[in-house]
Amino acid sequence: MPTRSFPLLDRIRQLIAIPSVSSVSPSFDQSNRPVIDLLAGWLEDAGFAVRIEPLPGQPDKANLIATLGHGSGGLVLAGHTDTVPFDAGRWRHDPFGGTVADGRIYGLGAADMKSFLALAIAAAAELRGNDLRQPLVILATADEESSMAGARALAAAGRPLGRYALIGEPTGLKPVRLHKGILMEAIRLEGKSGHSSNPALGINALEGMHRVIGELLRWRAELQARYRNPLFDVAVPTLNLGRIHGGDNPNRICADCELHIDIRPLPGMTLAGVRDELHGRLTRLLASSELKLSFLPLFEGIEAMETPATAAIVRATEELTGTAAGAVGFGTEGPYLNALGMETVILGPGGVECAHQPDEFLSLAMIEPTLRLLRGLIGRFCRQPASGE
Repeated sequence: MPTRSFPLLDRIRQLIAIPSVSSVSPSFDQSNRPVIDLLAGWLEDAGFAVRIEPLPGQPDKANLIATLGHGSGGLVLAGHTDTVPFDAGRWRHDPFGGTVADGRIYGLGAADMKSFLALAIAAAAELRGNDLRQPLVILATADEESSMAGARALAAAGRPLGRYALIGEPTGLKPVRLHKGILMEAIRLEGKSGHSSNPALGINALEGMHRVIGELLRWRAELQARYRNPLFDVAVPTLNLGRIHGGDNPNRICADCELHIDIRPLPGMTLAGVRDELHGRLTRLLASSELKLSFLPLFEGIEAMETPATAAIVRATEELTGTAAGAVGFGTEGPYLNALGMETVILGPGGVECAHQPDEFLSLAMIEPTLRLLRGLIGRFCRQPASGE
C-alpha cells in the first residue's frame, strides 16, 4: 500500500501498539523485529532500499537501514525502536493504545521515540530517489534503552551511513550537540568472616568499603575541580553512590561487600581514562590491606558526545529552530554515529521530562514543526549539491 495512504497518527498508533521493551532483565526484554518489519514495509513502499541487520548473537533484535538516493554523503535520520519497561497500573491511558486526548497522543514510545520514526518517514513521503543529490537514510536501531547493542553493532561494522546525522530523541525541538557519558561500575571487596566478638578472627569488608567511599568522595571533588563545562546545567562530572550491600548477620564479621556507582563524565573525559583512574586509585588505597579488590562494569558504558559548534548540521539546526545548540545530561547513540564519521545532532519532538514516565505523550502541536524541520534538513543536505561539488 502506498506510503501516503496512511494518516500519520495512524502510523504512530501502529508503532505504539507493538510492545518492544528492551531491558537488561530477561524477564522484561522483548524483540524489536515486529517494529522493524512494519517500518521496512512502509519504507519499501516509499521507494527506499531497505536492509535489515540482525544483531550478532541476537536474531530477535535488528537494526534497519533504509536508503533513498545514491552517494556517500547525505543525511541520516535516526531513532531507536525500543522502549523502557513500564508499570501498567500507574498509567491512566493504555500504554499501547495510542490514545489521542487533550491535544496529545499517549503511549509507550510516543515521545521516546517511536513517533519520530513515523515523522521521518512522513517527511520523506513525497520524495523520489532522483529528487536527491545526496542520499537520505532512515536508521532504526535496537536496544538503545538497555545496552546500546544496535549502535554498537553499527560502530563495529565501521560503515559510514552518511555525512550528517540527526537523532530524534525528545529535546523539545531544541538542538543538542553535547551530552555527558555514562559509566556504571561495581566495586567488590572480599574479606574473611569470623565471630563478631573478636575482630582479629576476620577481615571486615564493610569497614574496607567505608575507606573506599571516603576515597571516592575525595576523588569526586578533585574531578569536579579539574573538569567543568558551563554549557551543562550540572557543569561538572558527577559520581553517585547508588547501591551497597554486604554481610549477612550482625554477629558475623562482614566477609563481602559490593558498591555500585554511576559516573557521568564530561566531553573530553574518556570512559577508559576514568575507569583507569578509578581502578588505580582504589588499588593504591587498599594495597596494604588484606582485602581482595575487584571491579565489574555494570554495562559497557556510553562515551560523552561533542559535535563542534561549527559543524554544518549544528549550524543548520540552529538556523531552522532559532535556538542555540545546547547540552543534556542523558546519553544517546550520538557517540557511535560520530565515531563513524558523521556530524551528529540530537533533536526531536517531545520532552524528556515525560519520557520513561506513566502516560508518556507527544503534543500534537509538535508534529507540523517537526515535519518542517526535517524537510528543511533534507532540502539542505540531500537536495542541494554536496559541499565541494
